[in-house]
Amino acid sequence: MGFFEKITGGLKKTRDSVMGQMHSMLGAFTRIDRDLFDELEEILIMSDVGTVTAALIRETLEERVKSERVTDPDAVRDLLKSTVSDLLRGDQELVLNTRPSVVLMIGVNGVGKTTTVGKMAHILKNQGKKVLLAAADTFRDAAIEQLGVWAERAKVDIVRHTQGADPGAVVFDAIAAAKARGCDVVLCDTAGRLHNKKHLMEELHKIDRIIDRELPGADKEVLLVLDATTGQNAVQQAREFREVAGITGIVLTKLDGTAKGGVVLALRGDLKVPVKFIGVGEGIDDLQPFDPDAFADGMFGG
Repeated sequence: MGFFEKITGGLKKTRDSVMGQMHSMLGAFTRIDRDLFDELEEILIMSDVGTVTAALIRETLEERVKSERVTDPDAVRDLLKSTVSDLLRGDQELVLNTRPSVVLMIGVNGVGKTTTVGKMAHILKNQGKKVLLAAADTFRDAAIEQLGVWAERAKVDIVRHTQGADPGAVVFDAIAAAKARGCDVVLCDTAGRLHNKKHLMEELHKIDRIIDRELPGADKEVLLVLDATTGQNAVQQAREFREVAGITGIVLTKLDGTAKGGVVLALRGDLKVPVKFIGVGEGIDDLQPFDPDAFADGMFGG
């Protein structure tokens, strides 16, 4: 299955929900007026786009309808699709130019963080990069073993200590190993944490300090993993993490299992944080780099 097919399939529940309502709504109007925009905005809000972003999309659409002299309600769908693409575009690419660079994966338990680390290792290796995993989630039962399984699947090296070990020591050893082995990327799994778990947040800050000390000037991506099925709760998590961690991007998992794909728009439009990867299945190839045009097509139909 190709890239576009994966995105389209993964967004089926969202597309069926959103477009079913939109087709009915647009079909009920013979002209574009305020009532049409009111109903469109309501559909977007109910699709987990969020009130702020829904209002932004509405404002942009109203300006485009006026400037482009659009009169047919059916044409609104294509305008909406291109407006969404433009909103989501920018900063999708990982910045990993130094050798080694670091990707720090953060998020709460249950969002698929460790699985995402393994799938990302597979992506980066297929791009020709030499990847090293750091099993810095020493808190959760079986996390180290789980990441070891993914290291074998992705055919990459891993640095791990025993459960309960100091996560900072794991990252320190992983950086030293990456330098010695000429690795391009150190990909770090971390313990699931919430902003109000003080000891876990302090642990994350310690890991940050170790990376900055051992790799001064290195490119570092801090990716927050979120579960798409939680809808607006994922947006709230992102808002809280953004306050305490220097998030550079978001990985949205389980997008194929929900009709709440509109949360991608809320993350970008409201929080101004780019979604860099989306998960659309359980397989090792089902983590996809985020493409705004493919997403808009998948959500609103090609």
